Amino acid sequence: MERNERKIRVGKVVSNKMDKTVVVAVEYKEQHELYKKPLVSTVKFKAHDENNECGVGDIVRIEETRPLSKQKHWRVVTIVEKAK
Repeated sequence: MERNERKIRVGKVVSNKMDKTVVVAVEYKEQHELYKKPLVSTVKFKAHDENNECGVGDIVRIEETRPLSKQKHWRVVTIVEKAK
């Protein structure tokens, strides 16, 4: 039995104060339809970090998963880049 492709996002960790949970901010760049000005919108996701490895400022890849709690539907797959 095959399962569907899961959504994957890459974003920056903005908070790791919770146990086994990080808040990841994902930025989307789009253009205003009328004025053609570039717009940047940010969406925050709560993601499951099993080993508490992520730090603030890390760039991480997250993947959609089953609901783990009320607000947590994503999990950290890999840390793309550690913060300096």
